[in-house]
Amino acid sequence: MKKTTIIVLAFILGILQGCKKEYALPELTAPVSNTVEVNSDIDLSFAFSAEGGYLSSSFVATGGSASIKTAPSAGSVSGTIIVTFTAGSVSGAGSVLLTITDKENQTHSATAVLTIFEEGAPQLTNPANSEVTVKQAIDITFPFTAEGGYKSSELTASGGTALIKTDATPGATSGDIVVSFTADRTVGAGSVTLQLTDNNNKSGQGTAVITIKAFPAISVTANITEDTSWESGNIYILEGRITVVSGVTLTIEPGVIIKGREGSEANATALLVARGSKLIAEGNASSPIIFTSVADQILPGEIISPNLEPNISGLWGGLLILGEAPISAEASAMQIEGIPASDLNGLYGGSDAASNSGVLKYISIRHGGANIGEGNEINGLTLGGVGTGTVIENIEIVANDDDGVEFFGGTVNVKNVIVLNTGDDAIDTDQSWSGTLDNFLVINPGDECMELDGPEGIMAAKHTIKNGSCYAGDAQGLVDLDDDNLSSDSWVDLENIYFTGLKTGQDFNTVPDYYTCSFSNLEATIPDGTSLADFFKGGSDAFVTAVPEGANTVGCNMDVFTGWTWSSLSGILNELF
Repeated sequence: MKKTTIIVLAFILGILQGCKKEYALPELTAPVSNTVEVNSDIDLSFAFSAEGGYLSSSFVATGGSASIKTAPSAGSVSGTIIVTFTAGSVSGAGSVLLTITDKENQTHSATAVLTIFEEGAPQLTNPANSEVTVKQAIDITFPFTAEGGYKSSELTASGGTALIKTDATPGATSGDIVVSFTADRTVGAGSVTLQLTDNNNKSGQGTAVITIKAFPAISVTANITEDTSWESGNIYILEGRITVVSGVTLTIEPGVIIKGREGSEANATALLVARGSKLIAEGNASSPIIFTSVADQILPGEIISPNLEPNISGLWGGLLILGEAPISAEASAMQIEGIPASDLNGLYGGSDAASNSGVLKYISIRHGGANIGEGNEINGLTLGGVGTGTVIENIEIVANDDDGVEFFGGTVNVKNVIVLNTGDDAIDTDQSWSGTLDNFLVINPGDECMELDGPEGIMAAKHTIKNGSCYAGDAQGLVDLDDDNLSSDSWVDLENIYFTGLKTGQDFNTVPDYYTCSFSNLEATIPDGTSLADFFKGGSDAFVTAVPEGANTVGCNMDVFTGWTWSSLSGILNELF
């Protein structure tokens, strides 16, 4: 044969091999659970399909021996394989794990579960296979007969925990035992084995096979354009930047978990409550509402993440509430930080100081702060032009890459806020916010505990921050009052605030003199060998009292955070204060 012919044939063969059909994996279905007497036989029928053609089968048996009684013809694409199981001489559990292989060397396995009983011993009927969602409970019924009369029962479980919900009557010769099984958080297989002992001390077993499924989640892919409720017990996935549009109310019930999809820049996920819309998100101390990332494996009913640490940030965007209250800026309405200018839902500000953007209570916002552009991240909670008609209290911000809470003008009053591990400032105020922040706790911000800016336009208004505790930790500074530009000096009253966890280089900068500010009842615990003037600059040490650690008489009432915040339940508060 000529060399060129060989090359052509090889080329054609290569094409044929490249076009080889891909066959579906074989499938094998085990029979339902069965009972068999010691030293006795039982035939088990396994149904199979094999698009690639049946090649062979193998098995592993426990509690006895097995042999293949009926095997399919080679090349069969469907049929039944019958395995004969011979029980051993000991009562208890048995099984046959059958594996089939097709002509493409693809395999699939299935297990038949058996209960081996002794003559005269109690017999239990294995329940039908069941399904349950992770962390959820299911009731399983075991029918039984016991010639010697019921004496006791014992449970073993895998994939979760089990307890006897309804036991049998002592001496009963038949009846039902109901077992409650609660799945753990791992998706996969679970089981419950019930061993029953009669008054003759003979025992029998039954096994329930359980499939543990993932917790379902509801994807949110489009803006909310009609009144909507997100219901307790559910997880909602923000698949992008989702806006509650003007005139629409979104209600979030207690215990709901909202997870933001990963993304940055134009793809950063966030929940945006536009001007003229409302968010009614009222959690409670036993069921807070949690905003987090899809990377967080937390489930409804849980508060502490099972897999993320409280310092992991930037995994999604954040929560933005926009209103129609006055702001001090270049115009009466501005585009909010963190939302692209092309999205006009991002406008905030107006003339209605009493505007109502809804209710936020018992809310924890975690792992946010995705970057949408150079130096432009989303805050944990952004409040733009939010009015006094809005209720905001009991808020936790954990591990946000930008600020914890930032106020852009507006008049809203906020109380009971805890901010932990931010990449930038914990509390940031801008554009003549004129409300009050009452009772707050700051822990380990990346930049300032508080950055308090003043007016940016012709409208000037003062805000009040009181009853707070700041653990500076690795912060760059304590309080920045922005006195570089007198027209934007902060106009603020600070009352009853305690500073601790200070390090050299952190400071409360010079007191502004453009507006008349008030500073009263400030206390600080400073490192040994330092003075107040090392931290409180420009004469600000005149209104600060140095106190020993734990001897402060002012600061945050941390009891309001007990039980519902990650910060409290993780022990961080007890560790630092």
